[in-house]
Amino acid sequence: MSNPVRSRVRTAALALSAVAALALGTTTTTGATAAPAPAPAAAKQGPTSVAYIEVNNNSMLNAGKYTLADGGGNAFDVAVIFAANINYNTGSKKAYLHFNENVQRVLDNAATEIRPLQQKGIKVVLSVLGNHQGAGFANFTSQQTASAFAKEMSDAVAEYGLDGIDFDDEYAEYGNNGTAQPNDSSFVHLVTALRANMPDKIISLYNIGPAASRLSYGGVDVSSKFDYAWNPYYGTWQVPGIGLPKSRLSPAAVEIGRTSQSTVTSLARRTVGEGYGVYLTYNLDGSDRSADVSAFTRELYGSDAVYTP
Repeated sequence: MSNPVRSRVRTAALALSAVAALALGTTTTTGATAAPAPAPAAAKQGPTSVAYIEVNNNSMLNAGKYTLADGGGNAFDVAVIFAANINYNTGSKKAYLHFNENVQRVLDNAATEIRPLQQKGIKVVLSVLGNHQGAGFANFTSQQTASAFAKEMSDAVAEYGLDGIDFDDEYAEYGNNGTAQPNDSSFVHLVTALRANMPDKIISLYNIGPAASRLSYGGVDVSSKFDYAWNPYYGTWQVPGIGLPKSRLSPAAVEIGRTSQSTVTSLARRTVGEGYGVYLTYNLDGSDRSADVSAFTRELYGSDAVYTP
């Protein structure tokens, strides 16, 4: 089943600078070719900017087409492949990691779809999303099954030379196919196992769904195991309810081309003014969006953005 196109209409409003310090690592890609070390990105001061890209419709390379007019740094620091899925095998009654044909194409063509971004210093993270089948991050019924799914994710990061995993607990439809309802231990076990598997990679949280409200169990709180968490409601300001410093949070969330440029600007100004360290964007397409991107780069970095096809 293919990924649903994300539509964030929850209300009337359409609702990493520290990432450079995370090592790319030397994980292997398909064909056992080591991922190349990134070229040093031009110095840039300010929050980490994140771009979710719908690969059903758009190219990951779009994230690398924007630089700052002043200094030449990347406009985007993290590009998120949206999205792989957590699916459910009704025969084995187990969750498994699924790539639709578009995600699989990006991964299989990492040399041309992912490495060019990494060589510019842009981190590439794989988002994992529910798929209407009853499987989700919040309903693993044992530590063993949660750890098995964590291994599938970390194996994919290693195989394709990615920089991390993003959790998006939507569209799971818990209970479908006879699956369990969310429980308090599932996500804690899953995140704990994933962090143990990839201690130097990014783990981010799209702050939505049952998993996002179940970060503590049995005396273990996994909040500190995340690198970033962000607001899921585009066009709004909402501080994620997770125990991370401001430098790792994005209360601002915008959809490029749909959130008004005035709102994009005001949310970016507030991000800087209130000392937050991340700015989240969604749906970067192949058009020249330099005006939309400049609406936040001027506030975050003091520079317009330049688009290079």
